[in-house]
Amino acid sequence: WHSGVTMTERRRIWKMVGQGGAQLVVGARSALFLPFQNLGLVIVDEEHDTSYKQEGRLHYNARDLAVVRAKQADGVALLGSATPSIQSVNNVASGKFRELNLTRRIHKQSLPEVHIEDLRNHKDVRGTGRFITATLHRAVKQTLARGEQVLLFLNRRGFASYPVCASCGAPQKCKHCDITLTLHKKANIYKCHMCGYFRAAVSACDTCGNKSIKQLGLGTEKLEAAVQELFPDARTARMDKDTTSRKGALIRILKDLRNGEIDILVGTQMVAKGHDFPNITLVGIICADLSLSFPDFRAGEMTFQVLAQVSGRAGRGTSPGRVILQTYNPEHFSIVSAQQQDFMRFYKEESRFRKALKYPPYARMVQIKLSGKQKETVAGHAQELGRLCQQLTRGENDLCRQVQVLGPIEAPLSRIAGRHRWQILLKAPTAAALQQFVRRLMAENTAAFAGREVHTAVDVDPFFMM
Repeated sequence: WHSGVTMTERRRIWKMVGQGGAQLVVGARSALFLPFQNLGLVIVDEEHDTSYKQEGRLHYNARDLAVVRAKQADGVALLGSATPSIQSVNNVASGKFRELNLTRRIHKQSLPEVHIEDLRNHKDVRGTGRFITATLHRAVKQTLARGEQVLLFLNRRGFASYPVCASCGAPQKCKHCDITLTLHKKANIYKCHMCGYFRAAVSACDTCGNKSIKQLGLGTEKLEAAVQELFPDARTARMDKDTTSRKGALIRILKDLRNGEIDILVGTQMVAKGHDFPNITLVGIICADLSLSFPDFRAGEMTFQVLAQVSGRAGRGTSPGRVILQTYNPEHFSIVSAQQQDFMRFYKEESRFRKALKYPPYARMVQIKLSGKQKETVAGHAQELGRLCQQLTRGENDLCRQVQVLGPIEAPLSRIAGRHRWQILLKAPTAAALQQFVRRLMAENTAAFAGREVHTAVDVDPFFMM
């Protein structure tokens, strides 16, 4: 059950599940809404994954909904992950969840050895040596000589992620979003990864009209080109959204990797999604810091999870694995914990910050998102809604007074697809306080949530903070 299933097949599956004819359903988020008659077990694989959060018109977290659905059916919800979310670990600590531990890998394989390479020592190096260090280059060469496979991980696609004008220095931005375009060299276009806008790579600078554009930044396409230049005899493939968009492309890459027809695989976090390739013995993480600087309180958690997951792709066969983790922040606890594959060390350190700042799971949060085509209209609406929120916190209701209002403020990505964006964050120690606050806010100010010019959405336990 997933979005690719035809409408005819959907009707058939829906009817079969409703009549009890299907004993096992494998599906994406929406499978939770199927009409199960006797649901006994709901398994959520990789429960930490942010893709379980639905950000469309109906906001929900499929992981949390799985727990609710199992409870309603008097069944069991089993949440599985090698790098569980802070929320789930806290639920274990508070007694809401019961912990089951897998203390070793399948076939008793040892965890890979993780070496941290400090990129600050390579800041004066020019060319490909800036992102494929001598240590990593040597390790790739040795791995290929043994007839084993290599995985190089970089969580950014395209060729150059920050094109700037060589004349006036202006970054080349999307026409509809406040974000720089990314050069995709093979397609010969600049593309926006938020709204999909693109233009020819020969385009002149929007600001001064100069055609000389410097291609700064790094993506998987540039990394693949560098690998092909450094290791011309190796069979190289790339796995990211660009190379797997056509039907059957992903399966073809995975089959080639399984059959030993690929020596070096370059990829984004797609490659960390539970794949099992016994002959990959070396994982090179090109830059481990990309998500650390996000304006999101979960930045450290996301960084640790993706690094630990991609490191786990090494040494899954009979040969021991090795990971070269390149970073500008070798002392950061997320990086050190990922090196040691020690989730509890990360959890204890991260929990300290979350408790001090009263962030989830030690508080509950609601995000009010406002967007519209007119910049001034959205800003004014956000300011007025912020005033109404502050007014509620000063009222007589005890629960409402517990709520802390952060903002209103422009979203970090202030414009996407031509719509200007503002947000207000509400924090409270309990879900009851937030529920009371938001219900009163919406009931007493219906016009603020029903305007045509400004769309206002309420997101409980938000994931996308940008």
